[in-house]
Amino acid sequence: MTNSTTPNPHQPPTTAAKTYVLITPCRNEADFIEGTLQAVIAQTVRPKKWVIVSDGSTDRTDEIVERYAQKHDFILFLRQSGDRQRNFGSKVEAINLAYEHLRELQFDFIGNLDADITFDSSYYANILSKFEQNERLGLAGGLRLDFSRGRFVKVLCAKNSVGGPIQMFRRQCYETIGGYQRLSCGGIDAVAETMVRMHGCQVESFPDITVYHHRATGTAGGGVIRARFKKGEQHYLIGYHPLFHMASCMFRFSSFPFMLGSLAEIAGYTWAFLRRQKRVVPDDFVRFLRGEQWARLRSLLLTQRDPALRSQTQE
Repeated sequence: MTNSTTPNPHQPPTTAAKTYVLITPCRNEADFIEGTLQAVIAQTVRPKKWVIVSDGSTDRTDEIVERYAQKHDFILFLRQSGDRQRNFGSKVEAINLAYEHLRELQFDFIGNLDADITFDSSYYANILSKFEQNERLGLAGGLRLDFSRGRFVKVLCAKNSVGGPIQMFRRQCYETIGGYQRLSCGGIDAVAETMVRMHGCQVESFPDITVYHHRATGTAGGGVIRARFKKGEQHYLIGYHPLFHMASCMFRFSSFPFMLGSLAEIAGYTWAFLRRQKRVVPDDFVRFLRGEQWARLRSLLLTQRDPALRSQTQE
């Protein structure tokens, strides 16, 4: 690394001056959290602080995290009672509790990290480098592989989308959107990234940086069919356009659990519509989101090449 104050165009951007913090809300993650702890501890660029909040865990999660926190002073372990049933409103409360312990620190980036994620030792150094290369980048993450049916499968999504388990924000951007919204229905990650784009910042996932998710998204509280039904209900509540929702389900007919998953998702959306459930986001958010979705649909009709609509996972 050069000592000159003039940037050297022949060297990759340095991340030495930039710092980040992590927040991990967790509940009954004893089967996975030790792998996540080891992955973060092994990072070439460690977080300035990592706050792990046990959200009413009843297994060995607390014991495992406490053991690591005693050995590593950058790890802060907190507990909150949590709701009896796992829900995203309680998760946001855990995130907000963690953020109160970080607010006074000086840092540049803040990451939400699920307790069932692993990655190689250069993951965060690489993500920080992406932020350094693009000042407009407000939210970033890697390519996620979910564990499904005994193997890791690639999660395909739009390039301007980052999955909730690995979202990392520029601090200013995170504070501008007010962090994660308390939505008991879920969708907190989708709402957050949409708000980032609403405020003029870029969202990008990078296929050259890989992360491993050791449990399929949304299945922590039950099976895949139940998760897909809840996802359909969630999409209605956060304002998805019905045509976009229908198209996305149709293009996922071939994804496990094949047609049943898509039908469950359509049923969830329809159930919320028939019950006239109240939207959980403001009207301007819905207008912006549906504008993006119409643009995606037009692109699909013209090119037939929108991977986020075709499938969420590909073996």
